[in-house]
Amino acid sequence: MTEHPTSHEGRQPLAARSQERARPRQEAAAGLPSDVPAQPGGPGGPAAPGADAPAVAGAPTAPGVPGVPGVPGGPAALGVKAVAVSAQHAGVARGGDTAARREGERLRFVGAATRRIARGIDLDEIVLGLCRATVPTFSDEILVYLRDPLPVGDERPVAPFVLRLRRTDRLRLSDLEGEELVLVPDPDPTPAAELCEVRSGGALAEVLRGVRPVFGDSAAAKTALTELLGPDHPLPGGLRAVLAPLRGRRRVIGAAVFLRRPERAGFEPNDLLVAAQLATHTALGIDKAVLYGREAYIADELQRTMLPDSLPQPTGVKLASRYLPAAETARVGGDWYDAIPLPGSRVALVVGDVMGHSMTSAAIMGQLRTTAQTLAGLDLPPQEVLHHLDEQAQRLGENRMATCMYAVYDPVSHRITVANAGHPPPILLHLGGRAEVLRVPPGAPIGVGGVDFEAVELDAPAGATLLLYTDGLVESRLRDVWTGIEQLRERLAATAQLTGPDHSPPLEALCDDVLDMLGPGDRDDDIALLAARFDGIAPSDVAYWFLEPEDAAPGRARRLARRALARWDLEELTDSVELLISEVVTNAVRYAERPVTLRLLRTDVLRCEVGDDSPQLPRQRRARDTDEGGRGLFLVNRLARRWGATRLSGGKVVWFELATRS
Repeated sequence: MTEHPTSHEGRQPLAARSQERARPRQEAAAGLPSDVPAQPGGPGGPAAPGADAPAVAGAPTAPGVPGVPGVPGGPAALGVKAVAVSAQHAGVARGGDTAARREGERLRFVGAATRRIARGIDLDEIVLGLCRATVPTFSDEILVYLRDPLPVGDERPVAPFVLRLRRTDRLRLSDLEGEELVLVPDPDPTPAAELCEVRSGGALAEVLRGVRPVFGDSAAAKTALTELLGPDHPLPGGLRAVLAPLRGRRRVIGAAVFLRRPERAGFEPNDLLVAAQLATHTALGIDKAVLYGREAYIADELQRTMLPDSLPQPTGVKLASRYLPAAETARVGGDWYDAIPLPGSRVALVVGDVMGHSMTSAAIMGQLRTTAQTLAGLDLPPQEVLHHLDEQAQRLGENRMATCMYAVYDPVSHRITVANAGHPPPILLHLGGRAEVLRVPPGAPIGVGGVDFEAVELDAPAGATLLLYTDGLVESRLRDVWTGIEQLRERLAATAQLTGPDHSPPLEALCDDVLDMLGPGDRDDDIALLAARFDGIAPSDVAYWFLEPEDAAPGRARRLARRALARWDLEELTDSVELLISEVVTNAVRYAERPVTLRLLRTDVLRCEVGDDSPQLPRQRRARDTDEGGRGLFLVNRLARRWGATRLSGGKVVWFELATRS
């Protein structure tokens, strides 16, 4: 084989090609990018003049470049260049790392801030979360304006468009001598107008319509900030600002102004994205808070109107009540209580519990309570009232279940009649401190249908206290209902022992003490509590007669009343009582077929009751000058402290009251 050492012109030798392929790896190892041009005399670079001559052993080399002919300082110069380029790219890498780190910090800040804002439930908590999350991390000061009034849901906003300063926060470094520099609240924040009316077509309206946050040094933002803060409150010189509109689901509901001091780095373009994120989360949170507040208000109003505003003050009994919702955030439930005055100075005591504790339960409870009041006005027996409530619950729909305890107390006979519909039994606390669970037939819950209810009549001695309650007081995940009833009985007995055997515990304090028995895990359901202290009416303070329905009945009624008043040392009321009794008894005798009843009761007032067998209730009317009658009830209305008429199952009772002494 013949060699042709010079026949392939322009083709590099094999060794040179190997060095060319190895050059990128060498440069990478030296930190030099592969796209940097090779230096003269470097590997694979063009040769210096005379370099195409073959090397001769022992030929002189260039000074300072040992072993490399014709290259003045070759390897040393290459090393310096490589280090310089490597340092340049290392600086670029460090700059990229710094930007990435700052971006990561910005993302972490936005995440933490939005979580803090989202933790708020009501409006103030959300606004406070925005202020605490951004000051001083994102800004040195913040001003939050909200629409006044805030529209709720799909409501049309009220014109004109007015913004009210809701909150402003500012922190500064404490400069107290001898103390570390700490952030403390600044009592003198940037002054701003309390109210701002957004003019249609103005600079502020344009910025709010654009939704996007803007820097405060732009022309539009400067005018908008002047309009927002008020012309009398210009921004101090050097302050940097970002104006961020707050847009909810449907409309702009406010604006936030972020401010930084001159000694702090100014806002960057990426900070506008941060401000937009904060404004969006805050606006949506405010929208939800306003909707939640409206729903909570409706639920609270519904529950409040379903329960009595105040308890009556019937003769011979003192009353106290408590209601606790299952949760403060949802003040609705199906528990209710009521005290309804009845004819004959009696009073109906009612406690019920509709299944569930929602707005539906509250609505059903309201219907059942109204039905119970109507039935009580008819003076039906307790078992009949429960029977009609059961029918009403079935008419309301399926699964309208409720429990109810209905009791009627008669202060004259000192007796109480109780009927139960699946409710926990009442507890009677005697004057001596003994507490007993009354044995009442349990019955079936209201809404089952086709069930008979039983009533029992029990003694109600003077000084005793009857406690009616719902199962939320005695039943929870930690105890069953009978264990809770026994604990309640023991608690009542222990409380009564503190006041001694001759005194009953104060009624209001007794209710508070009963609720104190609830532990942290005992609030699974709402609670209704009704306590009744039986004082009764002594037999010596009661006068009762039967009058035949004849013309002489009014005169006999006047004589009997005069004697009773003299016995009670109430002669100053004789004239008024005789006049009013004559009018009421005359009306009763006119329509009655059976004997008329007359009863006088002396308590803190003098009460007169006239009953007959006619179901027609009297009505007051204005008599004309030519009328012979029709003035009796007019006199009763003018002279009596109170008066009324109640229909009974076998007739009616007309009553009036007079003050005994001023």
